[in-house]
Amino acid sequence: MSSGPAGALTYPLLVTSGTLAVIAAWVPFADIDQLSALAVVALAVLAYTAYQLGLAFGVFPTGLVATGTVRGRRVRQQYRLVSRSWLEISSGDRMVWQPVFYDPDLSTFIPSELELTGRAILDGEARFYPSGRVRTSEPAGKLIDNPSRPTDPPAYGIGRRLILDVQSAVGAPLVGLLWVYVMNGGLGAFVATTTVAAATFTWLSAIRGSDPS
Repeated sequence: MSSGPAGALTYPLLVTSGTLAVIAAWVPFADIDQLSALAVVALAVLAYTAYQLGLAFGVFPTGLVATGTVRGRRVRQQYRLVSRSWLEISSGDRMVWQPVFYDPDLSTFIPSELELTGRAILDGEARFYPSGRVRTSEPAGKLIDNPSRPTDPPAYGIGRRLILDVQSAVGAPLVGLLWVYVMNGGLGAFVATTTVAAATFTWLSAIRGSDPS
């Protein structure tokens, strides 16, 4: 059923690599202050990516305290520029929402039983990879129900997913202007800061588990 981590995590890791490449590309042209800023951004990208991978593989707890068989369904959250996949999990009279990295099989996932092991969320042979900590309240925005019956999983290419995530980079020019104003930089500094900010905002959307469906 599921293509595993290759299907769910390949895209966010590719965007992470692209962001680090954009940062590295500006290193030869940077002065000491700019180098320091680039280093801080690169370390933040690496640290948060490692944290997200830790959540995905069960190294860090997500807040799911129940174990055993539960009932779950997938919903897609649409809130401003945010689009994410969530598993709505009910156990007895308790309901929680767990964000997960998008996998094409999520688009065909119908309400069914899930197995919680404390480190993994399983649906038969499929495994879903958490992209954040569990919520005990409904996520903000519009929650779109899953299809009522399974169909063939759709294939969303990197281009479509980038178009979705790059929307979050709309504020990048403001970061560039702020850097120029504070550090008295010129056009080169503005272009460099804007591109690094745009890549970072795009990465943040991808590494949090954006949903292209």
